[in-house]
Amino acid sequence: MRKAYFITIIIAALVLLNSCRFGRFVWYNFAGISDYKIFPSRSLVNDSAKFYFHSSPKETIPAPVAVDGANTDFEEYIRSSNTVAFLIIRNDTILYEKYFDGYVDSSVVTSFSMSKSILSILIGCAIDEGLIKSVDEPVTNYVPELIKNGMEKVKIKHLLQMTSGIKANDSFLSPFGDAAKYYYGRRLRKYLTKIKPEVEPGTKFKYLNNNTQLLGLILERALKNKTLTQYFQEKIWIPLGMEFDGSWSIDKKKDGLEKTFCCINARTRDFAKLGRLYLNKGNWNGKQIVSEKWVAESTKIDTSDGSRAVYQYQWWIPSKNGDFMASGLLGQFIYVNPAKKLIIVRMGRNEGHIDWWDFLKEIAARY
Repeated sequence: MRKAYFITIIIAALVLLNSCRFGRFVWYNFAGISDYKIFPSRSLVNDSAKFYFHSSPKETIPAPVAVDGANTDFEEYIRSSNTVAFLIIRNDTILYEKYFDGYVDSSVVTSFSMSKSILSILIGCAIDEGLIKSVDEPVTNYVPELIKNGMEKVKIKHLLQMTSGIKANDSFLSPFGDAAKYYYGRRLRKYLTKIKPEVEPGTKFKYLNNNTQLLGLILERALKNKTLTQYFQEKIWIPLGMEFDGSWSIDKKKDGLEKTFCCINARTRDFAKLGRLYLNKGNWNGKQIVSEKWVAESTKIDTSDGSRAVYQYQWWIPSKNGDFMASGLLGQFIYVNPAKKLIIVRMGRNEGHIDWWDFLKEIAARY
């Protein structure tokens, strides 16, 4: 009898886990870099030529790091910060590439919010092609269901700049917060049509996953009969010669929508190629993948209309020196320094003890 009771409890728990966002939140929380295994996804496949960075004939290990007045070995320093991959590329040559904690060059890591910057590239491609007319279009041109919610004043640019003024509780700590709902939920399109304004758009910066996910729905509507994954593969994955296959997590198996705020899954060197694309102003070995104008607009410092100097079109701007980066939860980074012709990619289980914004800039200063 006792055994039958426990079996019943286990079965009930499994059913809850499978069917309920709350159950998935309780079981999986907190987010981790292998979460691509728990969500359905669409595959990204490169069926064409592959691009390879050059390898330096001799590995260049960065100089020791000063910590509390004493020099600490660079490799040990980043290893102790729960880093699983670290890559430094200059002038298309890999100067340093290390993997830790069982990870290797073929290990998949999820991007988390680095995917926001990738979606921004796709929005730029869609504008270049005329699929989206302008960043000044109201979001209701593509999601008319939002008219009844009073969203007519919100423009695509406001979503890109995180100045939409929409109402949201972007917490991962509560199963009822929007971040957890979007991450674990299976009805993204339904959630998005319930978005409402809270303050006047273009007046206040507020970093929200909802903004990027709504951008994803807008792009899906603009593409019509093509998924975001298909568009990504066509416009970027194949042209950039990705070395490995990847994937983009979706909210549900049947007719799912890509989780554009978080969940592109790939390998470290392939993430670096996205940095190279923007390092070269949208040009890939002579082919303009996304317009130079879009790259410049996406990575400039802009404080107009409620914008923050550190954020532009889903890219972070860490200094006034022309550098920029894609950044994701738990310390995932694609850092680009055009003046130094430098790309740094860091992937990790969490941020550890390092302030990565300062540390990445410090590393760049050494080259």
